[in-house]
Amino acid sequence: MIFCNTIGILPRPVRTFLETLPECIAEERQRMLAVVELSRLNAVHRTGGPFGAAVFESATGRLIAAGVNLVVESRCSHAHAEMVALAAAEQRFETFDLGKHHTTLELVTSTEPCAMCFGAIIWSGIRRIVTGATGSDAEEAGFDEGPKPADWKACLEHRGISVMTEHCRTEAREVLMSYRDTGGIIYNPQRTM
Repeated sequence: MIFCNTIGILPRPVRTFLETLPECIAEERQRMLAVVELSRLNAVHRTGGPFGAAVFESATGRLIAAGVNLVVESRCSHAHAEMVALAAAEQRFETFDLGKHHTTLELVTSTEPCAMCFGAIIWSGIRRIVTGATGSDAEEAGFDEGPKPADWKACLEHRGISVMTEHCRTEAREVLMSYRDTGGIIYNPQRTM
């Protein structure tokens, strides 16, 4: 498992949790719950925003790379969980095109992608995305998800990327709302923190 990438090193509580996971997580629900736990740990330990993501081999559930939101800690606006996980997977396979890997890879993310991560998913070569909380849930917590196509799922599917949404939405949404309710930093551009 890669704990370090060009964006930064994953926080210790996140790394510790990742070390407890099996090499393969066969059940889709368990993959999502692991990603939701990444987001929860990041929020509870105040090491970043309430977002987690991981790249898995679709068929086997082998964990390739994981990421959490590192925006505030890294002082880097594009250090979203999806971006961190995709960057780590690209480094692991030494490629900028994850679609060229010998197996089909999927991105499991605790919340639907924002406008930036939506674009990154397209360019990454990922063939499947599974999301938890909705963009509306993130906006309700105070985050700005940016402008993305209204039918973003159809846009991805048109490009050959399958999409599953609202998987374990209740658990993922709970992390967002808890982060908001406990005074977590909502880091939108042009908003004072």
